[in-house]
Amino acid sequence: MSSELSGKTALVTGATSGIGKAIAVTLAGRGAKVVVSGRDEKRGEQVVAAIRDMGGQAVFVGSDLHDAATARSLAARATQAAGHIDILVNNAGIYPFGPTSQTTEDDFDDVFTLNVKAPYFLVAELAPEMAKRGDGAIINISTMVAEFGADGMSLYGSSKAALVLLTKSWAAEYGPSGVRVNAVSPGPTRTEGTAGMGDALDQLAAAGPAGRPGSVDEIAEAVAFLASDRSSFVHGALLPVDGGRIAV
Repeated sequence: MSSELSGKTALVTGATSGIGKAIAVTLAGRGAKVVVSGRDEKRGEQVVAAIRDMGGQAVFVGSDLHDAATARSLAARATQAAGHIDILVNNAGIYPFGPTSQTTEDDFDDVFTLNVKAPYFLVAELAPEMAKRGDGAIINISTMVAEFGADGMSLYGSSKAALVLLTKSWAAEYGPSGVRVNAVSPGPTRTEGTAGMGDALDQLAAAGPAGRPGSVDEIAEAVAFLASDRSSFVHGALLPVDGGRIAV
């Protein structure tokens, strides 16, 4: 346990598994009180229990973030549970791959609702309160395929590209009031969600200098840096954590 984020509160969406779970555990390990959010209450409570077992503070607040109203509701309930929110990590997202011609309107709406609309309205609710206090950190989780074209990733990549632009816009909007807004761009990462990719994950990772997939803890460390005062002069940045894929 560390005291780096002692006295801070964090809301992490999509925190019941994978990268989100690692982020929640890491922030709690730095001393933050973490609001763990996600759709699955059982898994959420397991994450909370794991954090408490290591001496950290956490509560679960469920949400499926299927529209603006549920995003606003989550912001209100998280604030009530924690007293206030100092750190927001917009991690929840879905990443369907496939040809553009086979994308349905429902598919499109589902991806942009969770990957773009939910972060937008969480920030709309929470950033002004951070600004009033003169301090806060917002970290958006993007993806390396928001930065270049990739076959079969038009829907997912474009939704995250929107989030990258929002990161810069929010940095300009809220930075003067002391709220730092940045993004982390993971590359191929081993999670429960990517387990089904099999050798394809390794093949994708082989294109980068690291030559391997990343771990959820490696992504979480980058988020912890951007959440802390160690990144006090970092605004509107996109931090690639992709094994060097951005370099090739």
